[in-house]
Amino acid sequence: MVMTSEWHPKQELESFGIGKDQAPKRADRVADVIKNELSILIIQRVRDPKLRDISISRVELSDDLRHAKIYYTSFQGSIDAKVIKDRLAKAKGFMRSHLARKLNLRFTPELHFWYDKTAEKVEEMERLLADLARERDEREKNT
Repeated sequence: MVMTSEWHPKQELESFGIGKDQAPKRADRVADVIKNELSILIIQRVRDPKLRDISISRVELSDDLRHAKIYYTSFQGSIDAKVIKDRLAKAKGFMRSHLARKLNLRFTPELHFWYDKTAEKVEEMERLLADLARERDEREKNT
């Protein structure tokens, strides 16, 4: 069998749907804007000292743009997670009205706040891996 054209890896990957650069969905783009706006709002306009110690880690938006899950982390860890969640619930109207002015959407998404445990899980995994490495080194020294 004789090949008449050269092999192009990019075209091969695109035929499998791997290398194709697809534009992000509208919900993803709006979620990024919500994350940025809320982050700026917390830094500049929120007066509650407990809320100033949080960071918006990610936002997941439903495809119909009606509900936003806002994941946050706290610099103090999960110690005050319940207190912070209550205070975010109280500030929800303020944040939602700010988003309504900035986003220019038909409907402003309903905001739902969730504590993001990802950083804690990563720290725990790193600690476990360090323990495994230390145990391995000790075994190698003993043999």
